[in-house]
Amino acid sequence: MSLGRVIAVVSQKGGAGKTTVAMQLGGGFHARGASVLLVDLDPQESAFRWAESAPLLDSDLHLDVRKMSGLELIKHIGELQREADYVVLDTPPSIYHPSTLAALAVAHLALIPAVPSPTDLWSTLAVERLILTRMEQSHRLHGCIVPNRVQNTALATDVLELLHEFTLPILDAMLCQRNAYAQSAVIGASVFQLGSGADAAQEEVRKLIAAVLKQLGGN
Repeated sequence: MSLGRVIAVVSQKGGAGKTTVAMQLGGGFHARGASVLLVDLDPQESAFRWAESAPLLDSDLHLDVRKMSGLELIKHIGELQREADYVVLDTPPSIYHPSTLAALAVAHLALIPAVPSPTDLWSTLAVERLILTRMEQSHRLHGCIVPNRVQNTALATDVLELLHEFTLPILDAMLCQRNAYAQSAVIGASVFQLGSGADAAQEEVRKLIAAVLKQLGGN
């Protein structure tokens, strides 16, 4: 039996949309027919609370989200990988938190959501340095940057250009600033449960999934 692939979503501070990316990844993999398990390592429990918002009687909305500490993750990662094709880790908003370091210790891929603003760019640099260091220590881990909450402004365009000066690759996909992502949190699911009104967001997530699979070697 093959083990599931592990994806950690990592940021240095709140506001980067880390939980949004994690939950949409879960919904995107599920929409492709894959089994997916989300692990909430953040003490704020944002992913867990997101999933809890789903109506109890609507099983189509429910994503499997579990709360864990970093120590529990290390102990049970093998079991989690046997349960699902993809294990998505939503980490605390700190690269120094033990649960973030635990996530990077077990992940195949680390995704850094980057909001195209100057202050977010600085925090992305700190995350990149950590992941590059971890990649030197582990051939298992790869990292990349995903533009998130992108707006159609001149500043955003300029900052997106600056991202290409980073060492880690930029995913050939992005999530824009759309109401659909906030609406999916209200119903406790992903944009794939919002119907045709969320077509643009759904297409963005499909492109994100395809880009992530490419980073994972197509598996």
